[in-house]
Amino acid sequence: MPRYKLTIEYDGKPFSGWQMQEDRPTVQGRLAEAIKAFSGEDVIPHGAGRTDAGVHALGQVVHIDLTKDWPTDKVRDALNAQIRPDPISVITCEEMPEGFDARFSAKTRHYLYRIANRRSPPALDRERTWHVVYRLDAEAMHEAAQVLVGHYDFTTFRSTECQAASPMKTLDRLAVTRDGDEVRIEASSRSFLHNQVRSMVGSLRLVGGGKWTVDDMQKALEARKRDACGPVAPACGLYLVKVDY
Repeated sequence: MPRYKLTIEYDGKPFSGWQMQEDRPTVQGRLAEAIKAFSGEDVIPHGAGRTDAGVHALGQVVHIDLTKDWPTDKVRDALNAQIRPDPISVITCEEMPEGFDARFSAKTRHYLYRIANRRSPPALDRERTWHVVYRLDAEAMHEAAQVLVGHYDFTTFRSTECQAASPMKTLDRLAVTRDGDEVRIEASSRSFLHNQVRSMVGSLRLVGGGKWTVDDMQKALEARKRDACGPVAPACGLYLVKVDY
């Protein structure tokens, strides 16, 4: 039974997240419907990350098993034809060894958070960025972000509904840069806790607005309490960019 690796992108706005749910549109559910329509098989696609409602992806990775050995280009094109007009696109399809697993074989996941930092609201990126009207100090945000890089207990920065067995995670990179009117936060780790990136971004926004200092970020991390976190950033600015294997 051949195993296929799909790299997909999607606009998260119309979906209630990645994971299949009854009576709600999800990316996983819509992809499963497309696979059924194309191949006639009931297949559950397995993703590298369970993105929340409203979160986007530029490089989500999925694996599926099909009974028939289809050409990879045929799988890609057939799925795209069945998914239309929903905002999901299969960018590449590759045949992989049986042991490949989109989730468990992943070495690093890379996320991007975009903040539209200007007085006027964005028109084209209205549901794809977080609009913050006051000027953010990206350099101060970057300095504070380095407090979080390393292996720590991230209880402060995870959802109370997080199902991970441990709050301990190793954050490999957290970089804040400015590109014109956009502030970009890039985060890399083998895995993240539920809402971890959005929680960190929400706290960094307080630093950028002058309400928190680097010391405040350190204290929030060391508190290991959810109520020490700043307001969580909205889902619309978050993107799963790439997964390394």
